[in-house]
Amino acid sequence: MVTQANTFSVLGAGSWGTALAMQLARAGHATTLWSHRPAHVEQMLTAGSNEKFLPGIDFDNKLSCSAELSDCVNTANTILLVVPSHAFRETIQKIIPLLTNQHKLAWGTKGLEKGSRKLLHQIAREELKLDIPLAAISGPTFANEVARDQPGAITVASQDHEFAKQLALALHSKNFLTYTSEDIIGVEIGGAAKNVMAIAAGIADGMGFGINTRAALITRGLNEIMRLGVALGGHRDTFMGLSGLGDLVLTCSDDQSRNRRFGLALGKGHDLKQAQQEIAQVIEGIGTAQTLYQLANDNKINMPITEQVYKVLHEGLSPKQAVLTLMNRQPKPELN
Repeated sequence: MVTQANTFSVLGAGSWGTALAMQLARAGHATTLWSHRPAHVEQMLTAGSNEKFLPGIDFDNKLSCSAELSDCVNTANTILLVVPSHAFRETIQKIIPLLTNQHKLAWGTKGLEKGSRKLLHQIAREELKLDIPLAAISGPTFANEVARDQPGAITVASQDHEFAKQLALALHSKNFLTYTSEDIIGVEIGGAAKNVMAIAAGIADGMGFGINTRAALITRGLNEIMRLGVALGGHRDTFMGLSGLGDLVLTCSDDQSRNRRFGLALGKGHDLKQAQQEIAQVIEGIGTAQTLYQLANDNKINMPITEQVYKVLHEGLSPKQAVLTLMNRQPKPELN
């Protein structure tokens, strides 16, 4: 097994996985990008880019592509999972036989597991037989801008401080700032919940409401996320950082967010199926809305915006009725 220093394999060749692989290669590290579709790998190798998800952005010469999972794991010491949250556990199960105690595992996936309502680090610890370092990467980063080397910043969260520092240093470059955190719970909750709020903001904008409405949704949405996150063991300050407020503002405010665009379509009167077809990519906020609503109920946390988004997506409530319900709430102290 070849595991030289700072060798990476990124599992998941969607837009975000590709952008992170490009960033690692740009920072000088030998990186392999894995796709489970051999035809997609062939297309990337031929074009020298991922024309399906990030067209026109060339790969660095330190970035290679492969459809062979075993080769990707065996030739890297750090594995970065960037698959949809519904495939997170399955992907870990596939790589378990290939892992050794020399590996480190991180992920750029954002979301919660449907059914169990577990955070991603809980799934990883539950499945792994080895006690290897784990980390979550999150922050206000659109894939296209990272791939184009535009300035940005992320947080690397791990309870293993040395691994957090190593991964942050590996990702760091002149246009890409990296920060570390020990609060993996807070970082994961912020990264998952912001997608639900982005759908809410999109619905409001799609219905023709103004910036006042969006600002109120972002602020009260942050309040909801913080309440739940702290109840689950996250640190309050985390939610005021890149993986909390930063990511929330990003996804609620710009149409590069597929969750926001999905909400826009719903607000304009399109049905769920139409809206999903328009996006033509995984919309994490749909499943997360249900899981987050259930998690809030489990912990007796009041999350009114989340509740209304859940009801629009999973119980057939109209966006108009959801807005009326929110606006009919009684006055109360803001910080309760």
